[in-house]
Parts: sequence; structure tokens; C-alpha cells
Amino acid sequence: MFTGLVQECGTVSQVELSPAGARLTLEAPKMAADAQLGDSIAVNGCCLTVAARPEGLLQFDLLAETLRCTNLGSLRPGSLVNLEPALAATDKLGGHFVQGHVDCTSEILAFEPSGADYRLEIGLPTKKARYVVHKGSIAVNGISLTVAELLPSSFVLWIIPHTLAVTQLRQSRAGDLVNLEFDLLAKYVERLLGDRLAGS
Repeated sequence: MFTGLVQECGTVSQVELSPAGARLTLEAPKMAADAQLGDSIAVNGCCLTVAARPEGLLQFDLLAETLRCTNLGSLRPGSLVNLEPALAATDKLGGHFVQGHVDCTSEILAFEPSGADYRLEIGLPTKKARYVVHKGSIAVNGISLTVAELLPSSFVLWIIPHTLAVTQLRQSRAGDLVNLEFDLLAKYVERLLGDRLAGS
């Protein structure tokens, strides 16, 4: 479990493709100093397991399914990624409940400065639109953000300068794919109501 509060912005050192998927190597001094083999770390919002820690680096094994369902397959050396360690029982819940299970990827439609802040518009797949509500929470590349505007086929987020400075969003552009994880509570409510209505 995560909260969507990015703890470090890592840099991709290497992506080694294989028939089974890929081995992802990251430069992340802060995270690597504390990480142990087998630890769960959210990488751009995708929960991955630390497979190795060579010379202070972090390595993760990516399955073919992970590459297909997330934006991790588009990473290249020099790409930035958002990192968050798994939530400890004593940690503060500063964002919202995030599982690290990416629901889908979607395209950045616009990312432009507006005054001191930045307006980020992301396409909203029709089949997932029911999970997004005005002022609700959503995880974008693992960042807990609040939906500011809900449009017919997209949604808008406002990014403050601090968030831009400490996350990989500073490298993002229109046309890029981002990982989306919708609110866990919304998905449980849908399932519970669906079962109740089906039973009646």
C-alpha cells in the first residue's frame, strides 16, 4: 500500500529487454540506501519488487504484462521515474490509498503553465470515466492528485511548482503516456452495489 506521495525522483540507468520482459535499473541514492531485497517500491505508480541492489542502484524485473499495461515499457536511459516505498504502519497518510496497481495508461493532452501553476489535462478512457469525480483523488504516475475539472473525455489537474520540481512531471510533455490508478474506494463501492443490485 502507498499514499501517492513521491519520496524520490529516480533516473533510469538501463533497461535490458528479455523474452520474459525486462530488467530495469535505476539510480536512486536515497531509496537505494534504505531498500532491501524483496521490498515493494512504487515506480511511476506501479508496485515493483526490488530484485537486486548492485553498487547502490536499484533493479526490478518487469513482466511482459507490466510492460504492456503501464508506461514502464517506454522508459529509456535518462528517463525520470517517481518512487515511493511501501507505507509503514506508523507513517502518516498524506495522500490517499494507492495500491500500486495501474488501471490503465492515458495520454497527456495538454501541460501548460498558467500563472505560478501548471494545467495538466489527461485523456479519460470512456470505460474508466465512472471512477473519476470532481474533487476526487487519482494517482497519476504514482502521484496523489485532486481532479480539478471533469470534462466529457478528459480531466484536468492543477500542478503546483513544488510538485513539478520533485516529481518526473518536470520531464513530461503533451503526447506522453501516464499511468493511472483510480480511487480504490470507488472500485469497492461499484462492486458492492453491483452485487446488491444483481441479488435484488
